[in-house]
Amino acid sequence: MKRTALLIFLLLALTLGACTLPPPTGPAQSAPSPTSPAPTAPPPTPTPERPLAARVNGQPIYLVDYERQVAQYQDALAASGVDIASPEGQERLRQMRAQILEWMIEQVLIEQAAAGMGITVSDEEVQAAIAQLVQDAGSQEAFQERLERSGMTLQDLQVQLRAELLRARVLERVQATVPERAEQVHARHILVDTRERAEALLGQIGAGADFAQLARTYSQDESTRDAGGDLGWFPRGVLLAPEVEEMAFSLQAGQVGPVVQSQFGFHIVQTLERKQDEPISPEHRQLLQDRAVQRWLESLWNQAVIERFVD
Repeated sequence: MKRTALLIFLLLALTLGACTLPPPTGPAQSAPSPTSPAPTAPPPTPTPERPLAARVNGQPIYLVDYERQVAQYQDALAASGVDIASPEGQERLRQMRAQILEWMIEQVLIEQAAAGMGITVSDEEVQAAIAQLVQDAGSQEAFQERLERSGMTLQDLQVQLRAELLRARVLERVQATVPERAEQVHARHILVDTRERAEALLGQIGAGADFAQLARTYSQDESTRDAGGDLGWFPRGVLLAPEVEEMAFSLQAGQVGPVVQSQFGFHIVQTLERKQDEPISPEHRQLLQDRAVQRWLESLWNQAVIERFVD
């Protein structure tokens, strides 16, 4: 499962207009860094006295905490008008039970990584976040009403806010690894569905045909066709077809490369210009930051020892 959008999805699903946030399981009990190897052996199985929903690198997620979050979502779902007893309601509950557990596991992974990175959230920052929620609600009474409607206590909210602030701070640290400047190329391409057609067009270009006009006539990439196949300026890590990107960066200005295949079809790529050190546009930097976060989260999951004890 791709997990980078899971937090936002749960946030919308669980709050349903209230001020609640998806909960963490509590402060981390172990602190491996994001790149440290996963433990080689898990602790003993859960005891009947304190049953677990999952265990993450030896840190427990207690069943009572998991079931409390499921119950909060179920109450919110019913309040929104969904018939919990209906097949649709049961299916939504089944899906959300799995997603809630996945989010709780990810939160523990982030807490463990934060400890290894030396990142913390103070009590004052949590209180400031609560004060902002009160202000957004319009009054203390309105805030308290929302809190009660969500089935949470103030302590629950404090724990959740601390987890969200911690998560945001950790992900900001990961995003900061993306540079503000990089080598970039300005390139264009023609996309067709067969290698034979691509080779024929490449032959025409070699004979002097206009690249842009061929792109407007034959390219199947609707997003660049009208612009003569122009991809604009871009750094590494931006294009959806890495094969096209790799070819563009391997060519000198003015060169046309051999036909290259991607998941989309067959491409002819021409590099128009190159710059060794150019500011990355805000749009491209945001895309690179999002992808950096996704890779980092996936690395946490891949390195972790995770045991699940609920369906």
